[in-house]
Amino acid sequence: GDSVITVQLSEEDKVEDDVVFYLVFTGSTVQHCTSTRKINPGSLETISPGHDCCETVKVALCASREGHPVLVVAEESFQFVQDEAYDAAQFLATCAGNQQALNFTRFLDRSRPPAADVDFLDEKVALAFRHLKLPAEWNVLGADQSLTENIPRETLMHFAVRLGLLRLTWFLLQQPGGRGALSIHNNEGATPVSLALERGYQKLHQLLTEEGAREPDSWSTLSHTVHSGDYSVKHHRGLDVYLLTAEA
Repeated sequence: GDSVITVQLSEEDKVEDDVVFYLVFTGSTVQHCTSTRKINPGSLETISPGHDCCETVKVALCASREGHPVLVVAEESFQFVQDEAYDAAQFLATCAGNQQALNFTRFLDRSRPPAADVDFLDEKVALAFRHLKLPAEWNVLGADQSLTENIPRETLMHFAVRLGLLRLTWFLLQQPGGRGALSIHNNEGATPVSLALERGYQKLHQLLTEEGAREPDSWSTLSHTVHSGDYSVKHHRGLDVYLLTAEA
């Protein structure tokens, strides 16, 4: 989800300004309808919806004009793929509380990828996490809530802070167990807060310690979503397009 989609209109579809185009994505269990914005007479732009599973869906380009019936201008297939960011988010969500898996993630730290790669990883994995269907009982600290804060262990929060993943850290802070993870020491005696300080991640340290710290700037912060039952409406302020999602 949240990728930019460009639609090229054929010559016969380039019509008057009062025609409104939108896309309808029909999946196996969910349907999305997105508004579009006109870049020029022959091109439209919109945002891809975050889908509930990896599958090929039917997408229809529709045209609407006041006083006229809605027309289906064109139809095409559209594939939601399982990419590396999706796999990473699934893996991290599944291994919350799993010490073997979390200790394995520490190998990633030794390669110290360039800042641009870290920023890309942070944005993609945080977006993938936002679109995952996490179980209602999911917790940043894992399934075993009987563990006390005094037991040293690695947490998802340690992982995110160690790599400097600002947006993923913010996402985890909003989840059950996120704030509780800040005071947990790992086997080296480090908390996520002390790790941020030790590594010189000033913005990350502020995010973890300041009351009322704001969400880091990212592609996802341009979106505002309102949920109501089986429906949700999302406004992407960057492109000024709307996205309606409904259980099919």
